[in-house]
Amino acid sequence: MKRFAKFIFFTILGWKIEGTFPKEIKKYIVIAAPHTSWLDFPIAIFTRLCTGVMIHFIGKSSLFKGPFGFIFRALGGTPVHRDKNNDTVKSIVTLFQSKKEFRLGLSPEGTRQKVSQWKTGFYYIAKGANVPIVMATLDFEFKKVKIAAPFYPTDHKEKDFEVFKAFYANVKGRNPELS
Repeated sequence: MKRFAKFIFFTILGWKIEGTFPKEIKKYIVIAAPHTSWLDFPIAIFTRLCTGVMIHFIGKSSLFKGPFGFIFRALGGTPVHRDKNNDTVKSIVTLFQSKKEFRLGLSPEGTRQKVSQWKTGFYYIAKGANVPIVMATLDFEFKKVKIAAPFYPTDHKEKDFEVFKAFYANVKGRNPELS
């Protein structure tokens, strides 16, 4: 499967991957940005297949219903109920604590729409679960996924977010006007 995925991703689609997900670290959060299109999901799945590192994801609960819900679960997804008043950060921290190995991919924007400010849940999950954050770009302009070394959050949120923003500066998503 890995060779087939590499053939499609690299040869047919023309994408490149710079860097890799750490295999020796068993728990971390991957933030992938910019998230501007439904095409980000297949790019992320191909990246995961090509690198051979299982990255789980969460999605709105409606994706996990109906005829295609089983596909999202088979791909490593977990539904999130956004309509309820629940503490998603605490739930995911508990999930990290209950697993021996767990890598979770998230979009810091929380939507495919243009946002002026990122959501902060990923940051508080990393802090609460005591896990690093791995940054990954979805750069459609250069057809490149760039994966950074693990970043360990500090007690200086504003400075940490400056590091994140610098990594994603000038990266264009599928719909650049939403980047």
